[in-house]
Amino acid sequence: MSELIAKTGIDRRLAEIVTPTIEGMGYELVRLRLMGSGKGRTLQVMVDRPEGGIVVDECARISTAVSAVLDVEDPLEDTYTLEVSSPGIDRPLTRLKDFEDWAGYTARIETTELIDGRRRFKGELAGTEDGEVLIAVAEGTIGLRFDWLSDAKLVLTDDLIADVLKARKEAGIIDEGAFDAIEDEEDTDSGATNGAAFPKE
Repeated sequence: MSELIAKTGIDRRLAEIVTPTIEGMGYELVRLRLMGSGKGRTLQVMVDRPEGGIVVDECARISTAVSAVLDVEDPLEDTYTLEVSSPGIDRPLTRLKDFEDWAGYTARIETTELIDGRRRFKGELAGTEDGEVLIAVAEGTIGLRFDWLSDAKLVLTDDLIADVLKARKEAGIIDEGAFDAIEDEEDTDSGATNGAAFPKE
């Protein structure tokens, strides 16, 4: 399990519990985080279709299924809120294949250790090679080992927004009217995600 998907020990344990259910429904676990403490904790589960694109009704169905599995396994003692959501347009990149899938788009990457004196890199993704993420920065294209990464996500750009919305329209995930309405917006804030949240006792 990649630490970009599930970082802490409890995150990894929870991911092991919910992943078979999510994959059995035809989706992929993108990221899982247990946040907060005590009775105010939130379990954030980010899911997507293998081909990309997921809607709020699907998040609700996945939430119901995941909730049932967690009820049986009962890995958490205190109450928490379960949130199931899509990755959004400026999505986190948590698997090596994500960097291949989103080659050509701008991303921000952070590493666990200093690499040539820095931990933060921003540039155009150039795919992967031999377990390394390739990113074009000002100095040229560099390779970062996937296991060096502590965080990575796409940067919201006009090209990314347009391409994602076009792909969703072609896949029938959003209707043409909604697509046209979004296209007409002069100032688009498209970082929001579809999601469903339910409190757990």
